[in-house]
Amino acid sequence: MSSVVYSTKREMAWIKVIEPNEATGELKRLYNHVTKGEEDVIVDNILTIHSLHPKTLEAHLMIYEELMHGENNLSKQQREMIGVVVSSLNQCVY
Repeated sequence: MSSVVYSTKREMAWIKVIEPNEATGELKRLYNHVTKGEEDVIVDNILTIHSLHPKTLEAHLMIYEELMHGENNLSKQQREMIGVVVSSLNQCVY
């Protein structure tokens, strides 16, 4: 029987991003959607990595919104629990 070994050391990749205060056009519209137009809200890194290609940010948001808020037999709490378990298994801090 094989076992899975997870590394505890991870290096952060550096990806060029456009910050919300520098965004224009479609990207600005998408950031405003995320922040609901509030200026003091921080946009998570998982979203800003899409900033050079706003269509991928839009797709990411559509998938998330459908999974977490779309019509489904699972409650919001059950969906959140699944997300926590998967993130934990993936050693993801989000």
